Amino acid sequence: MQYITIINGDGIGPEVMDSAIRIIDELKLPIVWETFESGKNYFENTGLLLQDGLLENIRKNKILLKGPTETPIGGGFKSINVLLRKEFDAYANIRPVKSLAGIKTKYDNIDIVVVRENTEDLYSGIEYMVTKNIAQSVKVITREASEKICRYAFEFARNNGRKKVTVVHKANIMKMTDGLFLDTYRQISKLYPDIAPDEKIVDNMCMQLVVNPNQFDVIVAPNLYGDIISDLCSGLAGGLGLASSANIGDDVKIFEAVHGSAPDIAGMNISNPSALILSSAMMLSEIGYKDESTRIVNAVLKTLENKDFHTRDLGGTADRIKFTNKVISHL
Repeated sequence: MQYITIINGDGIGPEVMDSAIRIIDELKLPIVWETFESGKNYFENTGLLLQDGLLENIRKNKILLKGPTETPIGGGFKSINVLLRKEFDAYANIRPVKSLAGIKTKYDNIDIVVVRENTEDLYSGIEYMVTKNIAQSVKVITREASEKICRYAFEFARNNGRKKVTVVHKANIMKMTDGLFLDTYRQISKLYPDIAPDEKIVDNMCMQLVVNPNQFDVIVAPNLYGDIISDLCSGLAGGLGLASSANIGDDVKIFEAVHGSAPDIAGMNISNPSALILSSAMMLSEIGYKDESTRIVNAVLKTLENKDFHTRDLGGTADRIKFTNKVISHL
C-alpha cells in the first residue's frame, strides 16, 4: 500500500486537487490519501502555517501531492513552497515544457526540461533593513548545491536521451556567486562527454527562448533564474495551466502545479486542472506506476485535442468538471 500526503491549498487548490484524485482513483491503485491543510486560509483561521503532524506525515510517506498555496506579497508569512523545499532538501525542481496537440501557440515542437536549483540563491530569504530606506537581500550560492543540481541535470539528460544541457547565469556581473555556479557546471560537464555543454547569460537566454526555443533541450539554472525561465517556457507552450512540476530530493519528493491559487476564480468551477493532473502523473511514474502515468498523460492530451473541452484559460468554455470527466473517459 502506498501512502501519499496531500495539501489541498488555497483558492482553486481544492478543486484542481479533486480532479487529480478522481482520475487516479479511477485506476484502482493501492493508494491511501492522507490530507493535511496549509496555506493562507489555514493561517488566517488558525494562526498556523502548517497543520500539526504535516511534516511528520511527509517524512513518513516521502511523497507529497500539493495544491497551490497563496503567499502574501510585500509582507506576511514566507512562501510555504520554499519552506517545504528547504525542510526536505527537495533540491531539484523539474519543469517539462512540451508542445501539445490542440493547443495553438506561435511555436511548434517545443520539448524543453528546466532543471532549477531549489534551495538557495535569493530564495534563501535572507533579508535585512540596513536603514529605514535601504533593504538588502543576500544571494547564497554554494558549491555543494551547485554540484547536486548540475549533476542531476546531466544525469537526467543522459537517462532520457537528451543531447544538450544549457546553463543559465549572470557571471559577467555576479562574478563570485554566479561565477561559482558556472565554474561548478563546467567541472561537472567534463564528466559527461556524451552531452553537449552550452552556456547562456540570463538576459540573452530569455531573448533566445522567444526567438528560437527549439535550440534548447535541458536547461539548468540557479533558483531565481530557473523560476523565471520555467514560467517563460510554460508561456511558449500554452500557459501555466498546463505546466507540471516535481521537486526532487534524495528522500522526499513533492509534486505540484506551477500556477498560483487564483482566488479570483475559486469556487466558480472554471479552473484548468491539467497542471496538477499532469504533476500527479509524474508522481505515479516516480513511485513505479509508469504505465498508469502514461495513461493519464495520454488521456489529458486526447482531451486537449478537442476544443470543446478547453477551459477558459485556453480560450474555451468548458468547466473543470466537464474537462475532468472527459479525461476519465479517455483512460
